[in-house]
Amino acid sequence: MKNAFVTASSFYQKGQYTRALETLNDLLNVDRSAKTYALLAKTLLKLGFKADAASAYELAGRQPPRRDDYLREALLLHSECGNDDQALAIGSLILPLAFKDPDLAFVLSRIFLTRQQKELLTGFKSVLVEGPEMRHRMMAATLLTDDLYEEGNKHIVATLFKTYPDNIIFRTLYLIFAREESDLAAVDKHMASVVASLAQGRLDHVIPDNPFFHLHWCGDEAINKLAIHDTEPLPVGHGETRRTLPHAWGRKIRIGYLSSDFWPGHATMKLLQHVLELHDKERFEVTLFDHSNPLAQQEEQFDYEKLGTMVDIRDLSNQAAAEAIRARDIDILIDLKGHTKGSRAHILNHMPAPIQIAWLGFPGTTVNIDLDYIVGDHYVLPERSKEHFHEKFCRLPECYQPNDPLNRPKPQPTTRAEHGLPEDAFVFASFNGNRKITSQMIDVWCNILKRTKNSVLWLLCNGPKAEANLWARLEANGINRKRVVFTARIGYQEHIDRQQLADLGLDTFPVNGHTTTSEQLWGGLPVLTMKGTNFASRVSESLLNAIGVPELVADDIKQYEDMAVELANQPKRIAQLKETLVANRYIKPLFDSERFTHHLETAFEMMVERAKQGLAPDHMDVPALPTRAEPFMTEDQNAAAIAAE
Repeated sequence: MKNAFVTASSFYQKGQYTRALETLNDLLNVDRSAKTYALLAKTLLKLGFKADAASAYELAGRQPPRRDDYLREALLLHSECGNDDQALAIGSLILPLAFKDPDLAFVLSRIFLTRQQKELLTGFKSVLVEGPEMRHRMMAATLLTDDLYEEGNKHIVATLFKTYPDNIIFRTLYLIFAREESDLAAVDKHMASVVASLAQGRLDHVIPDNPFFHLHWCGDEAINKLAIHDTEPLPVGHGETRRTLPHAWGRKIRIGYLSSDFWPGHATMKLLQHVLELHDKERFEVTLFDHSNPLAQQEEQFDYEKLGTMVDIRDLSNQAAAEAIRARDIDILIDLKGHTKGSRAHILNHMPAPIQIAWLGFPGTTVNIDLDYIVGDHYVLPERSKEHFHEKFCRLPECYQPNDPLNRPKPQPTTRAEHGLPEDAFVFASFNGNRKITSQMIDVWCNILKRTKNSVLWLLCNGPKAEANLWARLEANGINRKRVVFTARIGYQEHIDRQQLADLGLDTFPVNGHTTTSEQLWGGLPVLTMKGTNFASRVSESLLNAIGVPELVADDIKQYEDMAVELANQPKRIAQLKETLVANRYIKPLFDSERFTHHLETAFEMMVERAKQGLAPDHMDVPALPTRAEPFMTEDQNAAAIAAE
C-alpha cells in the first residue's frame, strides 16, 4: 500500500498524470486516507477535471482528523465549477477561516449576495479590503452597507481610495462619505479631476456613480441620466412585452405601492400617509408591497389597515415578489424608492404590472428600470427636460409632492434661548442634510453674513466631524464664531417647533430641501430658493408656488444672495411672509391632501384608459380642479382631526 502511494506520487512528480490516476484508482480500494484523496485531487486537477478534483479534496478534508486546508481547496474549486451548494456546505464547516482568507471570503460573499443573504456578509469586509487582488477590493466595495456613519464602512472606503487613488469607483465612494461629513476640503480636492474630465467631454467619472449621490454634485440632467452605477440595461422591447401580457382589468383600479418606507418616522410617510387614507375605496383598491425594516416599523404604533392591504415581500426574491404582485392583478405599480436607500426597484424589471410608475422617492430619471411614467409637475418636469428622462411625464397640475396636514405635528411655542439663538439677531437657517451643503453654498452664505449686520447662520449638523469641517470652511471665509449656531437632529415635534424661531430658510443646490422645505413652510418659515437645472434643484420652487409665495424664487445664485440680504434688512417683509404662509396653509394646494388625491387619482384613471385602449404610454398633463374659494380646513378642524387620530 505504501509502495503504491509512492509510485503514484512519483508518476505525479514526473508529469505522468494518467498513470498516477490509474495507480491511485487501484490504491483507493485499500487506502482512503486524506493524503491519498489529496493526491487524487491534485492529479485530477492537472488532467482538467476540476469538479472531480473538488470532490476529492472534499473527501480528503473530511477524513478524521478534519483538514481545513483541503476543504478550502474543495470550496474554491466547487465555486469555479458553479457548484455553489457544495461550496456553501463546506463554507459552513470552515467559516472562521474565511474571516482570515480573502479568497474564501470572496467566494462566500459572491454566493451570499446571489442568494440575497446580505446579513451574513458583515464579517468579510475587513479581510477583503486587505486582500492582495483587485477582485478582493472590489468585493469589499460591493459589501458596503447604506450606513454612511458606520466606522467599518468608512475604513474600507478610506483604505480603498488610499491604495488606489486613481480608481474611479473608489474615488466616487470616498467622495460620498466625504460629503456626508461635510469634508469640503477633501471634496474640492478630489472633485478637481472629475470637473476636468467633464470639461473635456469625458464621462468616465459619471457612469459608475451612484445615481442618488450623483445628484448632490451634478445639477445637469443631461448628465444625470448617464449615472448608472452597477445596473444593467434592459433588453430591447422589454417594456412593450410587459404591456402586452394578458391582464384582467376590474371594476376598480388596483393600485400597488412598492416601498421600504411604510413606517411613520420616514419622510415618505410624513408626506404620503393622508393620501393613502383618502384614496376612494369605491374606485380604487390599494395594496402596499412592503419591504420595510421591521425594526423601523416597531418604532411607533401605526394603523396600517387605514392605508390599504399590506403584503410583506421582505423575504421574497425580486422574481418571486413580481409574481406575488402579478397574482393580485395589480393594474398600476408605483415605485416610491427609485435610486434611494433600501430600494428594490429591480422588481419592476420582472414584469409585475401593465402600468409601472416612479413617484416621490427619487428626484430624477430611474436608470435601467422598466417604467412607463414619472409623476411630477410643470416646475420639476418642464418641457425641456423630456429628452433627459427614460419615463414619460405625468404632470400633476400644481405640485408633485403630497403634504399631510393631519399626521404632521403643528408647531408648539418655544424660545430662542432654548436653542442657543440670540434674541435680537436675524436668523438664517439651513436644516438640510450635510451632504447637500456644497462649498459654493457655504461661500454664498458667508457673503450673506458679511453683507448683513446682526445676523447669524443656524446650521444643522450630522455630528462633530461635520461641524468641525463646516466651521473650517466658514472660518476660512473670515466668519466670526459668534455668527454661527450649530444644531443637532432632535425629536420630530421639537424640530417642527424650532423652525419658527428662524427668520429665513436658506435652500441648497443642486439638491433642494424636499421634505425639509415643506416642513419649514408648514411651520410658517419662509424659504429662499432659486430656479434649478434638474428635478432635484426645482423642488422648492414647486413647493413655494403651491403655497402662494413664488416671490421667494430667485433667478440665479447672485439674485439669491442679494434677496437674502434685502430680506434681512426688511423685518416687516419677513413678518408679512410668515403671515402669508399661515394664511395660505389651509387654502392653497400645498397642504390640501384631498385636492392632491383627486388629481393623483385622475392621473391613474388617465393611464388606465390609455392602457385599456392598447395605447403606449405618452406624456400627460392632469387637469386642475377649480381654485378653492374657501379653506379646506380650519385650525380648529385640524386640531379636532388630530385629536381624533
